Amino acid sequence: MHPLQALAVAAAGIVAGVLNTVVGSGTLITFPVLLGVGLPPLTANVSNGLGLVPGSLLGAIGYRDELAGQAQRVRRLGVASTIGAVIGAVLLLVLPADAFSAVVPILIVIALVLVVLQPWLARRLAAKRADGTDAAPKDGWLLFLGVFATGMYGGYFGAAQGVLLLGLMGVVLTESLQRINAIKNVLAMLANLASGVVFIFVAHISWLAVVLIAAGSAVGGVIGARVGRKLPPVALRGLIVVIGIAALAKLLLT
Repeated sequence: MHPLQALAVAAAGIVAGVLNTVVGSGTLITFPVLLGVGLPPLTANVSNGLGLVPGSLLGAIGYRDELAGQAQRVRRLGVASTIGAVIGAVLLLVLPADAFSAVVPILIVIALVLVVLQPWLARRLAAKRADGTDAAPKDGWLLFLGVFATGMYGGYFGAAQGVLLLGLMGVVLTESLQRINAIKNVLAMLANLASGVVFIFVAHISWLAVVLIAAGSAVGGVIGARVGRKLPPVALRGLIVVIGIAALAKLLLT
């Protein structure tokens, strides 16, 4: 990898770090760049996931105020995301490369619909809980299994994992979008880290690519936390939809 290519990878890491912290889908920036500098798809995928961990970590730290009071929830959902990611990493190693290609666009569309409808759905759920017609816990097994499935996808590839998590949790949890986004950053970080640990032992990794993306995503994570926390709910929801549609278009056209 010559200096200009290294610079391009680091720059992609910065952009991905910002996107992942604010919304998600940073993989759609870094993965094609790694392919463009000559890495094989599997090596690019596993190196990318590891490289994005520092950005998600610093993004989560930047959202620490929004994480306040959610420790138990984060621990519970973190277990689901971690276990799912390990399974997803194993699936990546044993399944055909295009095994999820038909399912992912459908998942993104569902997530985007949920993000758009989230305020209305949240009001309906809150009303039902208030009058006693819906006494189901906010953090039940349905959410646990949903995060598990999203973690499995994150361990397998991860593009738009953040959009899926935001759509899922936005409907189930009666929290602000910013507090949900804070949880999303932690869950995405755990998924990338868990799958990365698996790949360290069984897959070929470009450590230069990991270091470059890690450095870039760390910078992007700090920037993303400062920018994302200032966005009003309507603006953040609009950004999620725009990036989700862009991710959907890229996946369908490649």
